[in-house]
Amino acid sequence: MNLPERFPPDDPREWMNRARSDLTQAKSQVPGVYLENLCFNAQQAAEKAIKGVMIACNIEFPYVHDLARLLSLLKEGGESIPATIFIDNPCGEDVDVEFS
Repeated sequence: MNLPERFPPDDPREWMNRARSDLTQAKSQVPGVYLENLCFNAQQAAEKAIKGVMIACNIEFPYVHDLARLLSLLKEGGESIPATIFIDNPCGEDVDVEFS
Protein backbone atom coordinates (compact mmCIF):
# COMPACT_ATOMS: atom_id res chain seq x y z
CA MET A 1 0.00 0.00 0.00
CA ASN A 2 1.36 3.41 -0.99
CA LEU A 3 0.89 6.02 1.69
CA PRO A 4 0.81 9.68 0.65
CA GLU A 5 3.81 11.88 1.28
CA ARG A 6 3.61 13.48 4.72
CA PHE A 7 3.71 17.26 5.11
CA PRO A 8 3.84 19.61 8.13
CA PRO A 9 0.50 20.18 9.91
CA ASP A 10 0.24 23.74 8.57
CA ASP A 11 0.56 22.55 4.96
CA PRO A 12 -2.76 22.33 3.09
CA ARG A 13 -1.53 19.20 1.31
CA GLU A 14 -1.43 17.35 4.64
CA TRP A 15 -5.00 18.40 5.39
CA MET A 16 -6.08 17.14 1.96
CA ASN A 17 -4.20 13.85 2.48
CA ARG A 18 -6.01 13.34 5.76
CA ALA A 19 -9.35 14.31 4.20
CA ARG A 20 -8.79 11.68 1.48
CA SER A 21 -7.89 9.11 4.15
CA ASP A 22 -11.09 9.87 6.10
CA LEU A 23 -13.13 9.69 2.90
CA THR A 24 -11.58 6.31 2.03
CA GLN A 25 -12.62 5.04 5.46
CA ALA A 26 -16.11 6.52 5.05
CA LYS A 27 -16.54 4.68 1.76
CA SER A 28 -15.38 1.38 3.18
CA GLN A 29 -17.87 -1.43 3.29
CA VAL A 30 -16.27 -3.51 6.00
CA PRO A 31 -18.80 -5.82 7.68
CA GLY A 32 -19.51 -4.92 11.28
CA VAL A 33 -18.68 -1.21 11.00
CA TYR A 34 -21.34 1.07 12.44
CA LEU A 35 -22.99 3.47 9.99
CA GLU A 36 -22.43 6.35 12.42
CA ASN A 37 -18.67 5.69 12.31
CA LEU A 38 -18.73 5.94 8.52
CA CYS A 39 -20.76 9.16 8.76
CA PHE A 40 -18.24 10.56 11.24
CA ASN A 41 -15.40 9.80 8.82
CA ALA A 42 -17.32 11.51 6.00
CA GLN A 43 -17.87 14.61 8.14
CA GLN A 44 -14.18 14.62 9.09
CA ALA A 45 -13.18 14.35 5.43
CA ALA A 46 -15.31 17.37 4.54
CA GLU A 47 -14.07 19.37 7.52
CA LYS A 48 -10.40 18.67 6.79
CA ALA A 49 -10.81 19.47 3.08
CA ILE A 50 -12.48 22.80 3.90
CA LYS A 51 -9.75 23.65 6.42
CA GLY A 52 -7.09 22.69 3.87
CA VAL A 53 -8.59 25.19 1.42
CA MET A 54 -8.72 27.80 4.18
CA ILE A 55 -5.03 27.28 4.96
CA ALA A 56 -4.15 27.54 1.26
CA CYS A 57 -6.12 30.82 1.08
CA ASN A 58 -4.58 32.20 4.29
CA ILE A 59 -7.95 32.28 6.03
CA GLU A 60 -7.78 31.63 9.75
CA PHE A 61 -10.35 29.27 11.17
CA PRO A 62 -11.52 28.36 14.67
CA TYR A 63 -11.12 24.79 15.84
CA VAL A 64 -14.76 23.86 15.35
CA HIS A 65 -16.52 21.00 13.58
CA ASP A 66 -19.38 23.07 12.13
CA LEU A 67 -19.19 22.68 8.35
CA ALA A 68 -21.68 25.46 7.65
CA ARG A 69 -19.69 27.88 9.81
CA LEU A 70 -16.42 26.93 8.12
CA LEU A 71 -17.95 27.38 4.66
CA SER A 72 -19.36 30.75 5.72
CA LEU A 73 -15.90 31.85 6.89
CA LEU A 74 -14.44 30.70 3.59
CA LYS A 75 -17.05 32.75 1.73
CA GLU A 76 -16.39 35.78 3.97
CA GLY A 77 -12.71 35.39 3.06
CA GLY A 78 -13.61 36.01 -0.57
CA GLU A 79 -13.75 32.44 -1.84
CA SER A 80 -16.56 31.30 -4.09
CA ILE A 81 -18.97 28.79 -2.55
CA PRO A 82 -21.78 27.31 -4.67
CA ALA A 83 -25.18 28.66 -3.66
CA THR A 84 -26.43 25.13 -3.15
CA ILE A 85 -24.38 22.17 -2.05
CA PHE A 86 -25.77 18.68 -2.47
CA ILE A 87 -24.61 16.19 0.11
CA ASP A 88 -24.88 12.55 -0.88
CA ASN A 89 -26.93 10.96 1.88
CA PRO A 90 -26.37 7.22 2.45
CA CYS A 91 -29.95 6.99 3.74
CA GLY A 92 -31.43 7.67 0.31
CA GLU A 93 -32.22 11.19 -0.79
CA ASP A 94 -29.87 14.16 -1.20
CA VAL A 95 -29.78 16.81 1.48
CA ASP A 96 -29.94 20.34 0.08
CA VAL A 97 -27.85 22.78 2.13
CA GLU A 98 -27.97 26.46 1.17
CA PHE A 99 -25.63 29.22 2.28
CA SER A 100 -26.73 32.81 2.05
